Amino acid sequence: MMIQLIATAQSVAQAEALMLAGADRLIVGESTYGLRHKGDWSLSAVREVTALAHRYGKEVTVAVNNLMHNDQIASLPDYLSALKTIGVDSVTAGDPGAISLIRKANIPYWYDAQTLVTSARQIQFWAKREAIGAVVAREVTLTELNQIQRQLGLPIEVQVYGPTCIHHSKRPLVTNYFNELGRNESGEMREYYISEPNDETSRYPIYEDANGTHVFSEDLTLMAQLPELFRNELHTWKLDGWHAGERFVEIVALFSQARSHLLNAKFDRIEMERRLAELQPEPFRLGTGLLLRNPEEIK
Repeated sequence: MMIQLIATAQSVAQAEALMLAGADRLIVGESTYGLRHKGDWSLSAVREVTALAHRYGKEVTVAVNNLMHNDQIASLPDYLSALKTIGVDSVTAGDPGAISLIRKANIPYWYDAQTLVTSARQIQFWAKREAIGAVVAREVTLTELNQIQRQLGLPIEVQVYGPTCIHHSKRPLVTNYFNELGRNESGEMREYYISEPNDETSRYPIYEDANGTHVFSEDLTLMAQLPELFRNELHTWKLDGWHAGERFVEIVALFSQARSHLLNAKFDRIEMERRLAELQPEPFRLGTGLLLRNPEEIK
């Protein structure tokens, strides 16, 4: 089975560079229907990147994974109709109301209900309702991911690089914090960082937008665990370039090379980890998050 590299993209120009670096599928989105996607992905931009991707033999997935309210559900059919006309390859969604409209629009979808996706049985439920894959909760450990994939006939996405969202509130928490300090300013669309009280070197991005406030983890990497993912048929690898900047293209290229080396029995874990550490933007640390924990610790 082919290993698929998925990468978030912030612009059409970056999207093309990512595809040339080895990305097979791009994730794009905007704030009305999607969550946590940088870039101005208007329908015209989605149309441009989709046409470009198809010329390269690549795919585009549009995020429709927001926490939907009535007004968003009401306007979603028109948005989906436009995506269908553009010819996007798939969308991600977790809201059952949105999924019903996506199925009606005849657009393939990846089931993505964020922290709710924790078992094979749940994914099987949506597979019977035409889901082509699933995005499993980032709190699920590698041991559990292996177990889940063995029970499924469709792929599950594993994040192998980048930050994950560890808290989301619909409230404007950053702006509220400024108000408490007597500072009359908005925190929206500006990135800040928080640290653990006992570890001043830790940096957790906190970002406020139209969908509320999002707190991210430090950057995840599963470079050392790629052989285990491969052995357990976890072949859908996502890389998130939230704050990797210009280096993200090089990071995707490195994971593409790691994939090639793995398929040709030439994978050198130590060398690949060293090169990734050199590319990692300061001051963001690399770690494995919760993935290598004992499942009982997470529960």
